[in-house]
Amino acid sequence: MSVADALRAGAERLAATSDTARLDAEFLMAHALGVSRSDMLLKRQHDAVPDGFEALVARRIAHEPLAYITGEQEFFGRCFIVTPDVLIPRSDSEQVVEAALAVMPEDACVLDCGTGSGALLLTLLAERPLASGVGIDASLGAVAVAAANAARLSVADRARIVHANWHEAGWADDLGQFDLVIANPPYVEADALLDRSVRDYEPTAALFAGKGGLDDYRALIPQLSSLLLPGGVAVLEIGASQAESVAQIAAECGAESELKRDLAGRSRGMILRFGLGKGRIKG
Repeated sequence: MSVADALRAGAERLAATSDTARLDAEFLMAHALGVSRSDMLLKRQHDAVPDGFEALVARRIAHEPLAYITGEQEFFGRCFIVTPDVLIPRSDSEQVVEAALAVMPEDACVLDCGTGSGALLLTLLAERPLASGVGIDASLGAVAVAAANAARLSVADRARIVHANWHEAGWADDLGQFDLVIANPPYVEADALLDRSVRDYEPTAALFAGKGGLDDYRALIPQLSSLLLPGGVAVLEIGASQAESVAQIAAECGAESELKRDLAGRSRGMILRFGLGKGRIKG
């Protein structure tokens, strides 16, 4: 069987699992061959099928995310290492990065709370060559992945990755203060119905945040003002139905909230500014 034949057969088998069956088959084949997808499509269609391809297809049929199988995920035009220790970076979060880039100084010092793969922090540093930052995560596995990505993106000299948990006393004592705090904290409701590829494979500690999905906002937002330099801002990713609740938590802490929506018009990011008097909500 040739690569071209195996791609057709693989796409047929994947159709019951994936809405992008053909694309998945192509990425799996390229990974099995050790080449880019474009090279596989242009140059390797008549090659013999590599031995590992069928095993990769079987993993995808079992709903394992493509990014975990290949070990990589594109985000903001860059390729990040991912493992089951971290959430898979999603395109929705690119809107949060855009919001942060719009408000951060060129030479900003950034704190990323719950850095995971490092996608948010490291993208900001790659986009702003004068910026530096710290990424913290409660998972040692995530810390290792983020550090590897900092090296891959050539920003390791400007990024410090730290094992820390904002639920623990004293976690930020040695971190200092920042121009920008960015975070994509856990915000999924404990009883939410999730796709099998998420529920069975992605790290639950990075997904779930109590009955209403707000536990980590309640823990983190009251600590933000002490982490920010005068005039600093926080940018948080939020769930599509959480804007009012997160803004209320922020208002109770004296922060003004500005809502940012994604390209589909859904609530996606919240910009918080402290020290402006009584908290209020915009957007």
